[in-house]
Amino acid sequence: MKQHLSGHILTPAGFVRGRLDIDDDRIVRLDGAPVDEAVVRADRDTPLLLPGFIDLHVHGGGGADTMDAGDAAQTLARLHARHGTTALLATTMTAPLGDIEAALHALAPAVRERSRGASRLLGVHLEGPYISPDKLGAQPPFARAPGLAELLALNAIAPIRLVTLAPEVSGMLALIPALVEAGMRVQIGHSGASYEQAVEAMQQGATGYTHLFNAMSPLHHRAPGAVGAALAHAQHAEIIPDLLHVHPGAIRAALRAIPGLFCVSDATAAAGMPDGDYRLGRQTVTKCLGGVRLADGTLAGSTLTMDQALRNLVAIGLSLQEAAARVSSHAADYLRLPDRGRLAVGAVADIVGLDAATLQLQQVWVEGEALAGASAPDHPRHLGKVTRTA
Repeated sequence: MKQHLSGHILTPAGFVRGRLDIDDDRIVRLDGAPVDEAVVRADRDTPLLLPGFIDLHVHGGGGADTMDAGDAAQTLARLHARHGTTALLATTMTAPLGDIEAALHALAPAVRERSRGASRLLGVHLEGPYISPDKLGAQPPFARAPGLAELLALNAIAPIRLVTLAPEVSGMLALIPALVEAGMRVQIGHSGASYEQAVEAMQQGATGYTHLFNAMSPLHHRAPGAVGAALAHAQHAEIIPDLLHVHPGAIRAALRAIPGLFCVSDATAAAGMPDGDYRLGRQTVTKCLGGVRLADGTLAGSTLTMDQALRNLVAIGLSLQEAAARVSSHAADYLRLPDRGRLAVGAVADIVGLDAATLQLQQVWVEGEALAGASAPDHPRHLGKVTRTA
């Protein structure tokens, strides 16, 4: 099906006022005249089209957890698609090996084939069990020693695109080159690594940091820790911009230091749901006051969705163009996906339409499919000229 969209379109070169054509799942035409962002934000009568959001750290949503069996993957992918996330990595929890295997078996069909109305599952982010037992955060106490054969066997069940590990744990450093060779990205996280250990992990092939600042050795001027290594050397890192996990000032410091910093939600089953108790792997977490916590008050993932992440970044002072990159193209580049996270001819037609003034979602397209029931205000404006032809 062919679709023709018009409005203010964020291209890799900046905003244009023009036209974008979709044929099936690809953008086949995009042209227009350059326009300043200030004009875009002030024009309430012209639709605003941005690249669909990409989230590389999603534990759940809509009441479903990635560690559940059944249709949990489809449930969480539909919830996040309604909030503009067009592609994501389903993220596991630290758990007994049998639980992780069961979760991957349940995720595999959803990775192979996208359900209508749902985000594209790009694969798996294995967050644990290869982490430090001293930096569990909200992870259950099932950290274990690494094993390459074990990891490759998990990868054979469902494709693991990203692995979080603690390099200071015995055997971890030696594992990194083999994981990189197998096509996985390796991130430092849930780690008490020293600055020196984190730098050595990067020299072995680790390329990122999992939820920067959270559950890792902090920056001190005489002991820079994993945070110091990230700020000094990393090209990429995740950060959770719900404004609970990380202070806006720390977000801005990371933005200045890490060129490819990208945003993740770390969303749990509680995302998109009312206050109450939910599952996070084998643990019960409580959603209240805009956050998710264990019984002892520890932050346990979030309720963040990526549309709100975009609004939060703009609220702390980022331009809309930079904020959009932090929730889309930087993550795509990190996973080496040149046809996602950008609006350009030949790219996958993953698009979000927003109100220019409020940045509230009006419409979402996932691989050319216009989603019904996208998260939108009670009385959304019509998006403008959107036509379809056979």
